[in-house]
Amino acid sequence: MAETIRADRLEIELDEGATVRDALDGLAQKHEAIATMADCLAVAVNERYCPADTTLNNGDTIALIPPVSGG
Repeated sequence: MAETIRADRLEIELDEGATVRDALDGLAQKHEAIATMADCLAVAVNERYCPADTTLNNGDTIALIPPVSGG
């Protein structure tokens, strides 16, 4: 993902009470690669996997984890 959006770190400002879904929506508006994969990304907040309705706090770190395949 980092190669596709040409960054390994992004910052986003959100309103108080924003959720992971709000963050994904905001990032998807700026990065088509995130928009096309948003529904299949796993998300971790502060190194813990979480659902899209998780409320974010100031300073949280969000990791977007793309799908992987094994074999």
